[in-house]
Amino acid sequence: MTLSDVSASSAEFLASLLDAIANPIYVKDAQHCWIFANRACCELLGQSREALVRSSAVEQLSPAELLLLKRQDEAFLHAGEVSHEPILLTGANGKTYAFVSVRSLLQDADGCPLLVNTLRDVTELSHIQETNQKLQLQLQKRSDTLETLLDFEATLKRITDRVRDSLDEKQILQTAVQELTEALGVKGSNTALYDLEQGTSTIYYEYTTLLSPSRGRVSQMEAFPEVYHQLLEGQYFQFCSIFPNPVRGHVSMFACPILDDRGVLGDLWLINDKDYGFNELDIRLVQQVANQCAIAIRQARLYQESQSQVRELERVNTLKDDFLSTVSHELRTPVTSMRVALQLLGVTLAQEMDLETELKKPELAQNRMARYYRILKEECEREISLINDLLDLQRLDVGNHPILSQPIHLPDWLPALVNGFQARTKSRDQNLRVIVPEDIPILISDLSSIERILAELLNNACKYTPPEGEITLAVSATDRNSLQFDITNTGVEIPAEEMPRIFDKFYRVPSADPWKQGGTGLGLALVQKLTLHIEGTVSVSSGDGQTCFTIELPLSLAAK
Repeated sequence: MTLSDVSASSAEFLASLLDAIANPIYVKDAQHCWIFANRACCELLGQSREALVRSSAVEQLSPAELLLLKRQDEAFLHAGEVSHEPILLTGANGKTYAFVSVRSLLQDADGCPLLVNTLRDVTELSHIQETNQKLQLQLQKRSDTLETLLDFEATLKRITDRVRDSLDEKQILQTAVQELTEALGVKGSNTALYDLEQGTSTIYYEYTTLLSPSRGRVSQMEAFPEVYHQLLEGQYFQFCSIFPNPVRGHVSMFACPILDDRGVLGDLWLINDKDYGFNELDIRLVQQVANQCAIAIRQARLYQESQSQVRELERVNTLKDDFLSTVSHELRTPVTSMRVALQLLGVTLAQEMDLETELKKPELAQNRMARYYRILKEECEREISLINDLLDLQRLDVGNHPILSQPIHLPDWLPALVNGFQARTKSRDQNLRVIVPEDIPILISDLSSIERILAELLNNACKYTPPEGEITLAVSATDRNSLQFDITNTGVEIPAEEMPRIFDKFYRVPSADPWKQGGTGLGLALVQKLTLHIEGTVSVSSGDGQTCFTIELPLSLAAK
């Protein structure tokens, strides 16, 4: 059937009218056969009108697309429904066409319906849509990649935090194998540490639910040179077993060394199904975890070494304290006997000669008996003071020093304490002052400890202050519900490099004693211990030609 069948009077007119339309138009009957195509349609499809009428121009459509087109046409022919779902067709010339949904209805000479439809060139639109689809796929891939990288970073951070938070070498290895197995979803993993001197590799930890256990297995490195040569060189590798393992069967394995800049410490092994390949992200994750394990293991070993050294130092310190305590107790009895003997000797010498008069003379003017007696007495008192200091320090270290709290009225008590040093300071041309306000609050503390602290500091001030120097003991109340004692002496400074050590036992500042009296170096150590024992603080400042020790004590000592 051709367009001439429409009606003889209007066929030629309709054909010329359709040819005059710029849009591609075709006419088909109710049996979906093309009966006409205008000039624009022929040009668009690149075929003659006769060829288009003969082939119906839809031979390239798939059966599903052809069925959809027929359904759309029938819905329009019988119910006037217009579909908005375009059907695309790629012609022989490479262009893409759309069967659009706008349709018109005619009748042939027999009154049968004819469908007038149009085609549209959507090649550029199709290309744009195809490009958009590719871009969407690329964006989706990038999104998937970004999500994968974020998951990778989160997993790595979680494992790293757990590994580096531990100072226990066993916990570090156990955490690494468990986290890697769960993160990568493999069948199992294990970690070994090397003994390079023995040439062995020992599996310490593993994590698996499907494989037979291999923990504790020791491998001789020389028996597997192809494996351990690469690992000792810091190289990772993966492989699949050619021959089935008697226990595991065919598996794929990945091995990564645990190493740092000091060498290889061990390795990590991951095991999975034979057809599994460890990808780049898997390998990066295992390498990063292995590096963190190396750092954590080094830290754990350094910590263990330091702890061992601390324990050894504590043991040596305990032995030293025990030795000093034993020696002090053993020396106290004979030295006390020596003091009694010296007192008796003093009585005898006083009867035979005027001993007090002889001792008041200058040293060179004293007779030999008086000079020998003076030296023996001074050295005996010095030894007794040393022994008492050692015993007091030992009691303070073990917390066995007694405390007896009582009210102390400083304006009445302090001058009596200072008067004991007045004769000594006058003989050295030193000026000693005490400054204590009458309205100073009552201090409730351990009197014997405070007396010992201030006596030690005043003794030091007398010992290190040059002639014409001043020594001041000043007391003041603070706004912290405490009292502050400042013992200041002029004419001497403590070098800045010596300040951190002045409270150490047996330490004395070199070349700082103008009177050459010597000492044990225990005085300031005892001051610090006693001050802390009665809940106070001690500090020191030195500069501008003077040195000041500051003791701060609470107004009321807590009951113990």
